[in-house]
Amino acid sequence: MRRIMNAILLVAGLLGVALLVTASVRAQTYDPRYPVCIEIYTIDGSSIDCSFTSIAQCAATASGQSAQCYANPYYAMQGRPPGPGPSPPRRNR
Repeated sequence: MRRIMNAILLVAGLLGVALLVTASVRAQTYDPRYPVCIEIYTIDGSSIDCSFTSIAQCAATASGQSAQCYANPYYAMQGRPPGPGPSPPRRNR
């Protein structure tokens, strides 16, 4: 009886790990390394590809297709220097 319970627990644990791994792989639609994505529409549905460095590059790929380019909502601005800070206050004359 104890062997059966251990086998059931082992199988349940392996199934749980498999579900967690497949859920995390499927959830990664947007690549955070690139700032621009394209969504291509087909009869079977649509697909998203986030591998573009500019809107112009994406637009060249989208040309002639039923597609749309947009800013990647999950883009991680890694290695980018911060932009200019706020402008100094104006003096009244």
